[in-house]
Amino acid sequence: MATDNRINFWRRNSKVPGSVQPVYGAQHPPLDPRLRRTYPKETKPKFNNLNTKKASSFHEFARSTNDAWDIDDEEDEDFLAPASSLPSGLHSSSSHNQQNEVAHSETEVSHRLAPPRTDAQTLQEEEEEDEEFDHVNSKVVKSSSDAHLSASSVRSTLQKQQSLPVRPIIPLVARISDQNASGAPPMTVREKSRLDKFKQLLSSPNTDLEELRKHSWSGIPREVRPITWRLLSGYLPANKERREHVLQRKREEYFGFIEQYYHSRTDEHFKDTYRQIHIDIPRTNPLIPLFQQPAVQEVFERILFIWAIRHPASGYVQGINDLVTPFFVVFLSEFVTEDVENFEMAALPLDTQRNIEADTFWCMSKLLDGIQDNYTFAQPGIQNKVKALEELVSRIDEDIHNHFKRYEVEYLQFAFRWMNNLLMRELPLRCTIRLWDTYQVH
Repeated sequence: MATDNRINFWRRNSKVPGSVQPVYGAQHPPLDPRLRRTYPKETKPKFNNLNTKKASSFHEFARSTNDAWDIDDEEDEDFLAPASSLPSGLHSSSSHNQQNEVAHSETEVSHRLAPPRTDAQTLQEEEEEDEEFDHVNSKVVKSSSDAHLSASSVRSTLQKQQSLPVRPIIPLVARISDQNASGAPPMTVREKSRLDKFKQLLSSPNTDLEELRKHSWSGIPREVRPITWRLLSGYLPANKERREHVLQRKREEYFGFIEQYYHSRTDEHFKDTYRQIHIDIPRTNPLIPLFQQPAVQEVFERILFIWAIRHPASGYVQGINDLVTPFFVVFLSEFVTEDVENFEMAALPLDTQRNIEADTFWCMSKLLDGIQDNYTFAQPGIQNKVKALEELVSRIDEDIHNHFKRYEVEYLQFAFRWMNNLLMRELPLRCTIRLWDTYQVH
């Protein structure tokens, strides 16, 4: 009986271990087994009657169904720049990529729309197709002479396929200054357009904060992220003329707190708080060299200690130390063009270091003012958020919710740290900063 079940399983399922399967939802159409010959000639199956018989599995049904691939992608088309506006090097690169896509699309369409063929005709066409594929794909060539396409053949191919739905290739704006600290590629035209919108909003006499929140929801360009975070957190006013005065006043106020309170860290009443902060600071992102520098750790100690004694309802709670890092890195990136995570803090002027520290303190304070119940006695804010997560999962994924119930897994067991640290320990720092772009909107 077990042998019969195994045989029936392989009859019902077309997916065999080790076989190549289509990836649906990718940029290009899925791999069609009719397009490439990867089996001996004498064992070649017949695909002509594939659509006539009843599909016995989901994979066979999917192969017999054609999807529309990115037709009328209006958002991408809006940002598709004319070829004449590109630098010559990028134009040739984009054209070459587009030629590869067009040739690939032409091959697929011709096979899908062609009338039924005999085995001999199909085999001959596939051999010719393999030769054409070797010409087009620069990674698979038979010889060095076959790798070059003549200008006339490329032009002819492009003219034939102008009516086919091909995903537009978004050109790059190749400027070294657009490189970010994580080594990301240069900005696309879409990103350049978004940056211009942010600059226009920020340069107005009175920044429209609602419009700024709307654009910030899907991410903030690196170049304007520091000033945008200051505005969205409520640290800076919307009026442009008042910003410099407010910055100067708030920075002086912070260092007034340092002079007034920081010496009390050794007092009997505060020494336990300072001791816990001093223990937790080296644990903050231990794999990032920036946060292991003594100068940076001293900055974090001052920020957390001053915040703790100014908020006695909660005081310092483990996990708050993680919430300093995104603000510190963003405000540091305003003065650093290289890799921020490996930057030597001592290389900056002392006044710049002080400004970064003060801005980090105030923006972190603004954030914690909205979630302080996460850190008061019994942490009711976190418990409410975990309960909301449980209700959400029960509605959108009842199977996983019932699985947790069956094995008596409480959401608080795995989601507490998510809420306590705002996912700081679950994601890389660069991803966290992007996530916090959306946090700042609220």
